Amino acid sequence: MRILHTGDWHLGRTLEGRSRLAEQEAFLEELVRLADDQQADLIMMAGDVYDSVNPPAAAEQLFYEAAARLSEGGRRFVAIAGNHDQPERVASVTPLVTKSGITLVGLPAAEAVTVHAVRTGETAKIAALPYPSESRLNELLSVDGEENELRRAYSDRVGSLMKKMAGSFTPETVNLAMSHIYVLGGLESDSERPIQIGGAYTVDPSALNVGACYTALGHLHRPQAVKGEGIMRYSGSPLAYSFSEAGQAKSVTLIDVAPGGVPVVEELFLSSGRPLVRWKAKGGLEEVYRWLDEGRDAQAFIDLEVTLTEAMGLADIQKLRKSRDGIVHIRPVYPEMEAMELEAERSRLPLPDLFRKFYHRQTGGAEPEDSLVHLFLELVDEEEPETPEVKG
Repeated sequence: MRILHTGDWHLGRTLEGRSRLAEQEAFLEELVRLADDQQADLIMMAGDVYDSVNPPAAAEQLFYEAAARLSEGGRRFVAIAGNHDQPERVASVTPLVTKSGITLVGLPAAEAVTVHAVRTGETAKIAALPYPSESRLNELLSVDGEENELRRAYSDRVGSLMKKMAGSFTPETVNLAMSHIYVLGGLESDSERPIQIGGAYTVDPSALNVGACYTALGHLHRPQAVKGEGIMRYSGSPLAYSFSEAGQAKSVTLIDVAPGGVPVVEELFLSSGRPLVRWKAKGGLEEVYRWLDEGRDAQAFIDLEVTLTEAMGLADIQKLRKSRDGIVHIRPVYPEMEAMELEAERSRLPLPDLFRKFYHRQTGGAEPEDSLVHLFLELVDEEEPETPEVKG
């Protein structure tokens, strides 16, 4: 049986207001081609179908079209809800799609998913656990809320759910597990941080020791393996969703395995999606404009840090914005400012007053307009997360 493991699509996500829908559509086209070329029998989607509990209609349509195409020709498609998904929304179309080889699991259940591979005649059993928050489990796992106690209770509860589903594993089936959780030892990215991960809701790898030959994980956006029984792996997100993922190669995972056998795992790298890059222009605006003229990173989204000796004006900022639509952040760095920041730490001078003092010194006594001070504060603050933290 040949399996493709993917996850964390985050359909509908934007980057500072810039739509990523066309890139997501291109990824799904690439995924369908890979499924065809690799003769995949099963697609496992490990959660975070959408980026929010109320995704735009275009994102929902994209998911439905992708699920239909990924289940053509007898192929099977199994998806679980992640922490960004509204579980009932993900599973709501189940009556319409079950006969088409599509299985959508919104909330934790007691039964494993059974999948029959048309091409090979083999059967897979999947212990499929959607994101198991306390609210979705409808349980209070710790009375006093002490973190270590909650971590143990949460890990134990995940383990008991997985073991119950794994009770249907047999020597004659391909035994798999899938969940959207934070497993101890995984490396995170900024784009996961708006929704609580880790901490008390960290799962010990031993909780997943239920006899699965491969465990497909979702939640972390960096492709990576996790130490544990069998093979445990995060497929990662198909696109870079924050600048902390700049330079990461994105991929899906191909698993080739027979009942009772050892999986052969291969990482299939993706070509779709605009790269996210960081520019550090030590040579000031002149260096930035030279890079732009050279067409450097023409298709990328850019986080720009530019070293300046004079205060950046509104005209400079507007010119940069117009020169390349991919410039997302513009962060001026003033060597003298760094020294003044140290001074501010000592004197606790507010940042607006610090900027006015710097501008006054650079311009020989001029006072900055309030609009320029406000813009400077916005630029400094652009590194903040796009969405507020949501617990659970």
